[in-house]
Amino acid sequence: METFTADDGERLHLRISGSGSPLLLLHGWTSSHATWDPLLANLVAGCTVYRPDARGHGGHALRVSRPPDVQRLARDVLNLLDHYGLEKADVVGHSMGALTLWQFIRDNGCRRLSRICIIDQSPKLVTDAGWANGIYGDFDTAASQQLIADMESDFAETVLRLAAHGRNARARETYDRDSSGWRQSRQDLRRLDPQPLIAIWKSLVAADYRDVLSGIDVPTLLVWGAESNFYTIATAQFLLSRIARLSLSCYEGADHCPQLMQAQRFTAELKEFLSDREI
Repeated sequence: METFTADDGERLHLRISGSGSPLLLLHGWTSSHATWDPLLANLVAGCTVYRPDARGHGGHALRVSRPPDVQRLARDVLNLLDHYGLEKADVVGHSMGALTLWQFIRDNGCRRLSRICIIDQSPKLVTDAGWANGIYGDFDTAASQQLIADMESDFAETVLRLAAHGRNARARETYDRDSSGWRQSRQDLRRLDPQPLIAIWKSLVAADYRDVLSGIDVPTLLVWGAESNFYTIATAQFLLSRIARLSLSCYEGADHCPQLMQAQRFTAELKEFLSDREI
């Protein structure tokens, strides 16, 4: 892996593949650069693909003592662009990666972005009396606080339940019978240091990016899982109503990771979107 040093002295890790226009892929919470591996072969033609491990992810021990948060993750994106001399880049953000991208836009605007792709994410995770488009459509402050307490007790199982006990019936069924995929995920999660991840999660549930959306002035592709574990199509429609240059692609039968469940479709649509200079 390549590394570069962020402006606070933390060493950050990434993979770089291909050659051509810069394409930055931001993964989800508890994941790593490796989540993009199944898509890489179809993305590198004409693109230099940058796949960083977000701070606190990828099994890289932190050397900086300050607990990470989404603001720091967004700053890391800026540091990456500066380190590699990228004046502009296309950026894909999945889940936490989308929240990181919205934080980046809040802090820096869109001047460093050519096009962006958001995958299955809400601009505000916690619900309240006036907002039903967060997690599950019913994830209030009390539920959020309980989840954090449960993470402190049993991080791996709490993260699995967060995905399994949501809106996707297939996920619940396979979790309840403890399928091989859930067992592997449990093993992977138990290898992680939970404390940086919990610190990041606290910042994610505290964030609200609804005010950022109307300021996005670059072409945007929204990829949505019709059977998302977390969000309904109403959340996607909210984004569609707020982001001026947004196109929506809904993946029937797909969960929170439509880009992996229908990888060939996703890579084809993304490449077409990135190559359309007239959008």
